[in-house]
Amino acid sequence: MPYLTIEDAPRFRWRGLMLDVARHFMPKEGVLRYLDLMAAHKLNVFHFHLTDDQGWRIEIQRHPRLTEIGSWRARTKTGHRASPLWEEKPHGGYYTRDDIREIVAYAAERHITVVPEIDVPGHSQAAIAAYPELGNTDVIDTTALSVWDTWGINPNVLAPTDNTLRFYEGVFEEVLELFPSEFVHVGGDECPKDQWRRSKTAQARIRELGLADEDELQSWFIGHFDSWLAARGRRLIGWDEILEGGLAEGAAVSSWRGYAGGIAAARAGHDVVMCPEQQVYLDHRQDPGPEEPVPIGWVRTLEDVYRFEPVPPELTPDEARHVLGTQANLWTEVMEDHARVDYQAFPRLAAFAEVAWSALPDPAERDFDGFQRRMTAHYRRLDALGVAYRPPTGPLPWQRRPGVLGRPIDGPPPSR
Repeated sequence: MPYLTIEDAPRFRWRGLMLDVARHFMPKEGVLRYLDLMAAHKLNVFHFHLTDDQGWRIEIQRHPRLTEIGSWRARTKTGHRASPLWEEKPHGGYYTRDDIREIVAYAAERHITVVPEIDVPGHSQAAIAAYPELGNTDVIDTTALSVWDTWGINPNVLAPTDNTLRFYEGVFEEVLELFPSEFVHVGGDECPKDQWRRSKTAQARIRELGLADEDELQSWFIGHFDSWLAARGRRLIGWDEILEGGLAEGAAVSSWRGYAGGIAAARAGHDVVMCPEQQVYLDHRQDPGPEEPVPIGWVRTLEDVYRFEPVPPELTPDEARHVLGTQANLWTEVMEDHARVDYQAFPRLAAFAEVAWSALPDPAERDFDGFQRRMTAHYRRLDALGVAYRPPTGPLPWQRRPGVLGRPIDGPPPSR
């Protein structure tokens, strides 16, 4: 090579990947492998989605039933939630405290920060199945709930009680012991308010606090943990639904329902991570044809991801400074093993990584043909790393599935 000097630096401080291990558990070795793949692409934030309706994946010593009961479900919906197929066997697993310590240390050696997510107050049926008193017991028989075995928006949410707050303070105390990250993600998305509307306890809480409605009750719930985390030197981040009813002071927003939430948050002076589902949800199908293994969601091709622009043009320069960066999200409802995760992530994650690093904000200036030429060499690197990526010519024969799972499903993507 000629003698030269290269000056290079990332455009964003937050270049992330979110991995959902609640819907389909990924053993520790698989997580470590993805940290290696992130480092190879200069991604530096691993958003670790550890809890949901379908499973609780982190050991909490003071609440052992979260993993004894909450980490296993009896069966699993196969494919899209409209599919009639089921895998009739238990699915589960969790990470011990030592596993988490190893993952965090392994990530740090690769200059990756691990941001844990403990989802509240929705997406919590696994926790309620383990500890029924966390649910709205004056509305439903929470003792009859089990860890959820299908996908979608679950109506069973946490009760806004002091008992629930103390329980999750205990959870977060142990989380903070294990994760040194500045940010802690609390979810806050897709929280149906029907049970709160019917609950005398929730309605009494609304009156006691002088709140206008159930949206403000959720804002109060999130605000409690914003203050709790801030008092311990941490920062709360949540999905853009935490804007509803008023955004907690100091909170940051993961803008997933498009750009609007990120724009509103940045204009209000809050930091933002842009991860709109229309652009960077890698569980979405990659081709309009029937070849995709489980063709859900909108079509998002390799070029679509490459032309994604994280900073909305509506923001002024001062507002745009609140965009910490961007991340791609891997929701695993239809990703039952490592090969399927690889197939959905790559090669689109390579395109995303270049977007997160590159100093070219204008998508029209990006040379997709040049990117494809460079990918020719990069595919060989992915081969050497054992990545089961989607080949440029379409799925490999072993990745094609007949019947229900092979038909494209129109309409919006499945909910988290």
